[in-house]
Amino acid sequence: MLFDLVKKDFILAKKYWLLMLIFVTGAPIYVETQTHAMSGGLLGFLVTVLLAEYMLFNSVSISEDKYKGAALLSATPYTRKTLVKAKYLFIAGIFIGCYILYTITAFLLPDYIVMLNLLTLGISFLTVTVYYGVIVPLQYRFGYEKVRYISFFAIFAVPFLFPYIWKRIQSRTIDWQTMFLFPPVIQEFLPFFLALLIGLISMAVSIRIYSQKDL
Repeated sequence: MLFDLVKKDFILAKKYWLLMLIFVTGAPIYVETQTHAMSGGLLGFLVTVLLAEYMLFNSVSISEDKYKGAALLSATPYTRKTLVKAKYLFIAGIFIGCYILYTITAFLLPDYIVMLNLLTLGISFLTVTVYYGVIVPLQYRFGYEKVRYISFFAIFAVPFLFPYIWKRIQSRTIDWQTMFLFPPVIQEFLPFFLALLIGLISMAVSIRIYSQKDL
């Protein structure tokens, strides 16, 4: 039942599939060539996945808001808890799809983009989780119309702010591994653990909000 709901979201966003396929394949190449691959693939992949997530998630939210999808789904056998879980799985599914496409592109065109290492992938996943960990509960609480401007400005600020932040980080001679007392292997997996924790907390908050909401 849960995966049927995730499939439903992907079907609602089907008109953007071809556009997203072209964008997710081409955007990392453009970003990385412009930055001379100084971020090890992080900037190209992160900007791409954030924009892809925004476009697909936003298209589903528009459809559900326009056709009163929440009210209609509440009349089905699906529980509100299941509906919320499906929304988070949809976001995770987009991330996985973007990573697969990026990896295929990096394999075919190694001169333009590099393969992501575990830490870079974890930082990207953590960033996406933090963003949607805030946006999704807000959307359940206040509705799509009231939250869409916040999400719009936040998501499109990333491509402008991240290069500046990255340059500032690179300008400082910081040994990141010595800042943490964990072994290198744990440091590589730490962003995934944090993302999982944040995602579970956000999901619990969203379930609580949605279960008490009058549709």
